[in-house]
Amino acid sequence: MKIKDELKKYAKSDCIKEKFAYFHKTGEGQYAQGDIFIGITVPDIRKVANEYYKTISLEEVKELLHSKYHEERLLALIILTYKMKKAQEDEQKEIVNLYVNNTQYVNGWDLVDLSAYHILGKYLLEHEGKKDILYEFAKSDNLWKQRISIVSTYIFIRTGKYEDTLKIAEILLNNNQDLIHKAVGWMLREVGKKDFDIEYKFLVKHYKEMPRTMLRYSIEKFDEGLRQDFLKGRIN
Repeated sequence: MKIKDELKKYAKSDCIKEKFAYFHKTGEGQYAQGDIFIGITVPDIRKVANEYYKTISLEEVKELLHSKYHEERLLALIILTYKMKKAQEDEQKEIVNLYVNNTQYVNGWDLVDLSAYHILGKYLLEHEGKKDILYEFAKSDNLWKQRISIVSTYIFIRTGKYEDTLKIAEILLNNNQDLIHKAVGWMLREVGKKDFDIEYKFLVKHYKEMPRTMLRYSIEKFDEGLRQDFLKGRIN
């Protein structure tokens, strides 16, 4: 594909590839074991996406998404987010179906975080009757679906809707994956930026059973005194 050749023009040195592989935890037994990097930064991937997203077909995007290379999958997902912004109802549905039916290729924290709320979240914000899929993903045993479920709610938070974020956070509360702890904590922190009282009430109810990382991410922006009260279990 021409777009792949264009992308590879931006490849950096081998040391950058090694850095990306380390940063994304691709070693044996790690959550992104075996993932392969070309060594291309996100700004450069966005340059290529901007050039091609208007003319590339969804079938070609799907082929790109199925790539063994991390950056090619990321390129496909960024293109889908750009297409989603301009798409009419029928094409939006096609984009979401492509996304949902190929989540096995949305298999990195950056792949999820740069796509989930722009694609699935945006669609569900406008089609609230179809939000069951978020709960299906949250209750699955798949790390990436779980992360998609909570990160997709970011767009709800930005529009002042917190219910789904809090419900999904409760489902994922005892999850054993660090990437889920971070994502849930991040979304709770975003709720707090919009409505401190809602986050505070949720934390008072659940903070003693939360994984430590989830709690730390949730209270990152709190005043230091209140942070310490939560960390030391002094909130009742």
